[in-house]
Amino acid sequence: MLILVAYDVSTVEKPGRRRLRRVAQACEDYGTRVQKSLFECQVGQQEWVRLRARLLEEMKADQDSLRFYFLDERAAQRIEHHGVAEPRDLTEPLIL
Repeated sequence: MLILVAYDVSTVEKPGRRRLRRVAQACEDYGTRVQKSLFECQVGQQEWVRLRARLLEEMKADQDSLRFYFLDERAAQRIEHHGVAEPRDLTEPLIL
């Protein structure tokens, strides 16, 4: 499944800056950054459960915001991109 993860973490205090880094790292572990606080994650059901739990554990509900958008196959094929940082095809193998 393709999920867009969007977040806004309060960085007014030092613990918020640490949370921001941990939230971004969790998203990077499961997906590709497409904007500063937006990730495309192509995950299976078990990966989704782990990612969601990890993000909800990191965030502070009274200070931060976290949103998940679930894209079906049709919506995923209709993504339009303009500008720098051409998006990666998440269905292709990643060669390191």
